[in-house]
Amino acid sequence: MSLAVDADQRALAESVAAFAHKIAPLAQTREHLADYAEGMMPTDIWRALCEQGLHALHLPAAFGGDECGLATLAVAVEQLSTALFPGPYLSTVTASALAMAAANGEPLLAEFAAGLSGAVATGPDLRATPAGAGWVVSGVSDPVPGLPGARRIVVRAAVEGDSGASLWFWVSAADAAASVQVVGAEAVDLTRSLGHAEFDAYPVDAQRVLDGIDPAVAHLWMTTLAAAEATGICRWCLDTTVEYVRVREQFGRPIGSFQAVQHKTARMLVRAEVATAATWDAARAETQAHDQRFLAAASAALTVLPAAIDQAVDCVSLLGGIGFTWEHDAHLYWRRAIALAAGAGGEDAAARELGERSLVADRDFSFVTAGTLPELRATVGAVLDEVMALPDDEIPAAGWAPARGASRRARLAADGLVAPHYPSPYGLGAGPAEQAVIAEEFARRGLAQPELGIGAWILPTLIEHGDAGQRARFVVDTLLGKIIWCQLFSEPGAGSDLAGLSTAARKVEGGWVITGQKVWNSQAQEADWAVCLARTDATVPKHAGLTYFLIAMDATGVEVRPLRQVTGIWEFNEVFLNEVFVPDSQVVAQPGDGWRIAVTTLGNERLAMGSATFGHGSSTLVRRLLESGDHTGTRDDALRVLGRNVALELSVAALTLRNAMTRMNGAADGNSSSNSVRKVWHALAQRDASRALVSILGPRAAVGHPEQPYTFDFLGLPAILFGGGTVEIQLDIIARRVLSLPR
Repeated sequence: MSLAVDADQRALAESVAAFAHKIAPLAQTREHLADYAEGMMPTDIWRALCEQGLHALHLPAAFGGDECGLATLAVAVEQLSTALFPGPYLSTVTASALAMAAANGEPLLAEFAAGLSGAVATGPDLRATPAGAGWVVSGVSDPVPGLPGARRIVVRAAVEGDSGASLWFWVSAADAAASVQVVGAEAVDLTRSLGHAEFDAYPVDAQRVLDGIDPAVAHLWMTTLAAAEATGICRWCLDTTVEYVRVREQFGRPIGSFQAVQHKTARMLVRAEVATAATWDAARAETQAHDQRFLAAASAALTVLPAAIDQAVDCVSLLGGIGFTWEHDAHLYWRRAIALAAGAGGEDAAARELGERSLVADRDFSFVTAGTLPELRATVGAVLDEVMALPDDEIPAAGWAPARGASRRARLAADGLVAPHYPSPYGLGAGPAEQAVIAEEFARRGLAQPELGIGAWILPTLIEHGDAGQRARFVVDTLLGKIIWCQLFSEPGAGSDLAGLSTAARKVEGGWVITGQKVWNSQAQEADWAVCLARTDATVPKHAGLTYFLIAMDATGVEVRPLRQVTGIWEFNEVFLNEVFVPDSQVVAQPGDGWRIAVTTLGNERLAMGSATFGHGSSTLVRRLLESGDHTGTRDDALRVLGRNVALELSVAALTLRNAMTRMNGAADGNSSSNSVRKVWHALAQRDASRALVSILGPRAAVGHPEQPYTFDFLGLPAILFGGGTVEIQLDIIARRVLSLPR
């Protein structure tokens, strides 16, 4: 769950965590809170930090730095925040990063590299006017963490009469005089000083001006480093909560065994994962284009900083009365989370900015370049060029089912390009980088990658667990688009409790006879084949008595009936199995292996859903509404909804991409790759986005389909909330399997 994604970053994270706990344990920090409030950092702690080079990780090598970049510096910031490291570290590395972004910041960089502390003062009231060869600055800054006690202060002031222009310059603590004063304030974050700078016609000579600071770079570094601290807070709050609920007993049981506590704790894990992914995504934007930096920074401000506050509140509430005492450390993390979010300027401002910027640019989640895997590009490109010369003769389905393939699909299947991540001979065994390159080559030619529908969940199961005959009979024909699949798992009386299903199969000569009812079966009306779980042994525990069958949908005794949803659309079905004969050749693995095999199918389902394109409440729908002006409230109201929904979309994409990058770098899949975590957030994000979209419709929300699709987008939401296991079922899985909470 750390920001670290490769071996070097993981080693740094471990080293920084050990250093922080050794040199500044939290009990010791508590003893010096009054000193930190005054901006007085114990010399031995600051010296030790500088001796470790943690203040200069990002600085140029010419100044003794490691030139590690934003992503690696963020790892160190996160680990120090997890330990609630006190004093001006965050403000100092932020100030030195801004000096590094200036074209003429070398003198200031040398001082930061030597160990001087720093702070960054900004605010709308700071104004700069030209005065000869220099400037005159007046006004009062916003409250600034780390300002009292800072040796060097980087300042941003608005240029009078030039809308949008800023003057960056620096001030020495020794400059304190009648024209510039640092005034301390009582800080919410008890481990840092707080104050504002008052400028009274302060003269800034040309040598103090920091030229060429890109606003996008400044915004990205300032926001991402604050977000990195917020991820550390999320991590500490989760770890502390899990440790407590495992051992705290009530009514003779650990409170972590109560479902309400489990679900709340599981949501904390999801929140921590989302915050980590969004911060990681912002950090990687350092090397991207100007518009990408703004998008990533605004998304992090809107996603991560509020999450740390919510995480701390949930931590305190699950700790109970002890968490609300002065003696417990939880409130110190809560206080820091509040201070970090305050410094970013507020959620509404971030939402509006992200909404505006997303009107003209999209976040780039590619992680390969035009030069990545050139041989693969050439090979795939040659095949796709041949495909484009073939007739586009696929037969589209009426509903959710994939198209039935023809000549183009056959050509793609022959070269493993229908599902390139499948092993040979069905695919190319493509990893994340190979899949990304292949996707780019499809997109370059305007070709859509083939869809397998539910078959994409089932084929990996057959490849792993099926016998040679089953693989030969079903896998290739599914890749060719000749077979469409459905899944017969859920039942009216079982739902997500697959182990409790009652559909029964009895052994007969040459096979099995199955009787029962299945429900919520998408694509069943068009499917050729189904996978079905049925009980073959009622004398053993529930999970042990299930068998995994392959059933022809045109077999005698199979009846499909449509289920109309509240949208009025037929997307799901109920399937009745009345004495359906299934030969032994259509049993996957052995009788009784059904539960083990179904886990493979469900795992593939949740992964696909967690990484799918954002659906309900999509930014595309919000943009459409914004462009039409057919909404209630002001344009700013709609822009803020757009910004929030874009942030939700970006967080879903960041979760998926970060998981791929972690795997590429050899890390264990871990919590961040948990299919259930991604599925929960994917569902909750769409729930919130769809509801936000409806909130700005006003009276138009009463207009039905097809004149107004927005309300129907909301009405279709349960398909996402239920599909692949409800959010609550996924929270159970996270609590028990990921967090190991007691039963």
